[in-house]
Amino acid sequence: MRVLQPVFDRAAGQDAQRPAKPAGKKDVWLCFAIVPAFYTAFGLIFVLLARVMPPPRPDTGPEQIANFFDAHTVTIQIGFAILLLIVGGAGVSNGIVVYHMKRMSVGSVGAYIYMGGMAVGALPGCLLVAFCFLVAVYRPGRDPEILALLYDLGLLSYVGSLGCFTTAYFGFALSIFYDRNEIFPKWLGYVTIWQIVTEILATPVFISTAGPFAWNGSISFWMGTVVFGFWLMCVITFLRKAGQLQPADEPPLP
Repeated sequence: MRVLQPVFDRAAGQDAQRPAKPAGKKDVWLCFAIVPAFYTAFGLIFVLLARVMPPPRPDTGPEQIANFFDAHTVTIQIGFAILLLIVGGAGVSNGIVVYHMKRMSVGSVGAYIYMGGMAVGALPGCLLVAFCFLVAVYRPGRDPEILALLYDLGLLSYVGSLGCFTTAYFGFALSIFYDRNEIFPKWLGYVTIWQIVTEILATPVFISTAGPFAWNGSISFWMGTVVFGFWLMCVITFLRKAGQLQPADEPPLP
C-alpha cells in the first residue's frame, strides 16, 4: 500500500488541477444553440425572401411600391410565414441573455430592463413590418395608395423602433459596468453604448426620404446594422464563454 500511495497522491493532485467542468445544464446549452440558429434564419428571411434588408427606397411613388409588392409576393409570403413560426426564437435569445445577467453581482434590475425592452420592441421592430407586408400582398389589385401606406408603416416601424431597444441596451450596459462577477467583459458595455447611439441617430427616418438619415441611409440603417452585427457576434461569443465558465455546483437562480 505504501508503494501505491504516491500514485494515488499524484492522481489526486492531477484531479485537483483539472479545470472545473462546465455546468452541464442541458436546458441552458439548448437555449444557447437556438440563438445563432434563430439570427441566421432571421437574416436569411429579411434579406433573401422578404427583401426588407437592405430596405427598399423611401423616395418612390405608389406605382413603384405596387410593382415592388407584385414582384416579391411569393417570397414575402414564404419568408414572413416562416418568421411567424420561429419568432419565438427571439424570446429564447433574449432569455439566455437575461439568465446570465441575473448571475451578475448587480442584482436583477438590469436583467428585467433588458427583458422588458426587448419584449416590447419585438412588435414594432419585427412583427409589424411582417404583418404590413403580408397584408399588402394578401389581395392582388389593392389601391397603390393603400400599398404605399402599408409600405411606409412597415419600414418606418422596422428601422425607427428606437426607445424600446435603447432602454434594453441601457440596462445591459449598466449591468456590465457594475458587475464584479465578470460574466461579460467591460468593453462589451461600451459596444452596447454604441448601439444606443445608432438608435438615436436613426430618429430622422421619420422626416427624411433621402440621404444618410433616410430609412435606407448610410447612418440611419447601414451604420446601425454594422454596429448591431458586431455587437451580436460578441454577445453570442460571450454567452458561450459564460456557459463554459459557469461552475458545475452553482445553485439554480431564484
